[in-house]
Amino acid sequence: MTIFLHELRQGKVSLAIWTASIALLLMICVFLFPEMKDQMDSVSEMFASMGSFSAAFGMDRVNFGELTGFYSIECGNIIGLGGAFFSALCGISSLAKEESSHTAEFLLTHPVSRMRILTAKLCSVIFQITVLNLIVWGLSILSMMAIGEEIPWKDINLMHLAFYLMQLEIAGICFGISAFLRRGGLGVGLGMAILMYFLNIIANISDSAEFLKYITPFGYTEGADILTEGCLDTKLAALGMLYGIISIMIGYVKYLKKDIQ
Repeated sequence: MTIFLHELRQGKVSLAIWTASIALLLMICVFLFPEMKDQMDSVSEMFASMGSFSAAFGMDRVNFGELTGFYSIECGNIIGLGGAFFSALCGISSLAKEESSHTAEFLLTHPVSRMRILTAKLCSVIFQITVLNLIVWGLSILSMMAIGEEIPWKDINLMHLAFYLMQLEIAGICFGISAFLRRGGLGVGLGMAILMYFLNIIANISDSAEFLKYITPFGYTEGADILTEGCLDTKLAALGMLYGIISIMIGYVKYLKKDIQ
């Protein structure tokens, strides 16, 4: 518990900044919707005719004149990229920072097993991601209430659930990678998040690259798919969770045997 609380204290500023930034941008988008709603029919038609560009972001399958369609594209990109970057940073720095800052020797001299250290750090990562998502979800709901729109609870909850699962997957993969690093790997974490994002865009553009949906966690966060099907793609989500769990297990095995320097 001591290590868990210490990790939360270390990450509180980062958590506050990322949460505030994502929530503020999201709220601004929601507040802009009433002013733009009447113009969105023509915008939807324009985006639907833009070929591959529209397909890349799913804009050809949603109605921007409806809150859910507007939210899935405009707010979805904010939550998706912002959440992916935050979770990647949390996961990739969790273990590597101890060696890069030369605090690993001090930490490991305490009567605490490496297993407990790993578990406490992993729990702190999951806790921070959960807090960010709960606050962002709550403020988005309050924003919709403030503009007087009827809240499409099912669609909004499904979209936020998808982003939460995506962030857990990315954090899990980065946590596993972190066990192999001896220095801070912030660039590795951010690079992986960006790579996953663009793999999903490629999969949307080309039918021959659709298999990439089975690799990138952004594959099951597509707002257009969620709104069209009325549910998450459980196969892709389950596969993503499996990737995250396997990465975490590999990270445990590596760190338990690692020669800490």
